[in-house]
Amino acid sequence: MSDTILVVGGCGYIGSHVVRQLSEAGRTVVVYDNLSTGFRDALTHAEKLIEANLDDRQALDSVFLRHRFSTVLHFAASIVAPESVSQPLKYYGNNTRNTLGLLEACVKHNVRRFIFSSTAAVYGFPEGGVASEDSALAPINPYGTSKLMSEWMLRDTSAAHGMQYVALRYFNVAGADPQARMGQRTPEATHLIKVACQAALGMRENVGIYGTDYPTPDGTGIRDYIHIEDLASAHLHALEYLEKGGKPTVMNVGYGCGSSVRQVLELVREVSGVDFKVIEAERRPGDPASLVASAERIVQLTGWSPQHADLRTIIADAWRWESKLAGK
Repeated sequence: MSDTILVVGGCGYIGSHVVRQLSEAGRTVVVYDNLSTGFRDALTHAEKLIEANLDDRQALDSVFLRHRFSTVLHFAASIVAPESVSQPLKYYGNNTRNTLGLLEACVKHNVRRFIFSSTAAVYGFPEGGVASEDSALAPINPYGTSKLMSEWMLRDTSAAHGMQYVALRYFNVAGADPQARMGQRTPEATHLIKVACQAALGMRENVGIYGTDYPTPDGTGIRDYIHIEDLASAHLHALEYLEKGGKPTVMNVGYGCGSSVRQVLELVREVSGVDFKVIEAERRPGDPASLVASAERIVQLTGWSPQHADLRTIIADAWRWESKLAGK
């Protein structure tokens, strides 16, 4: 069996950064993406792209037959939590059912390793605002539930068929490639740092703060923001962990420290030099006051060491990328 890696959803924000790092590390990568939210030109190393839907079982089977993958990394998903509340079946179809089909293909074609893109949304409202991998799993929206169901399928598939896996639970991913080659490009994205940078560039009228009465130091929500480059490198460390015989597990990927909405907005003002308009609004349903990672496990098991763990760095790289996009 070859050491070719299949990256499903490799043209999206997170997937494309992982694909680039894999290629830079000398790995052979095939990307499977329907380009519904991804971009062909996000592939920077001429990786082979299969343009097809994940629910196209015939196309999927054909790709597995041609390449005989050793490892699959799965990023393809719908990810907007509020949308999942109004369109739950879209999320159970695109996230859970399509993962089922992918796992069936992996079992059929004897894939040895699987790395899954999961989310801190599986925790819901963790006690004290800090979530470890052993915290209660209590998602509060179909997005989080669809990802948790996928984790359960992966766990049971591994137990029955011996496929080794890591499920990485992301906290708040932000930033862009420091060289501004790639970054978040989704139209109407809801990521706070991207929205604030766009407001500073005059592309949005304002930035909303949803809730100013949380039990936090400045009344606004606290999140654990992680640089996209560090998140991407976590996947390479997870892959090496599995290749060395690591056992199936879940791992949080965050820095273990939180920043409030007001802190983020103030830093965007400093980095951009622009004082944009901010609107204060009511809390959104389902937003915890604080959501921060306890992320010791990934460090202990894989040796992952973040290189960009600074909010100003995250914002500076995002600002450079958004300025480049606006220039186009």
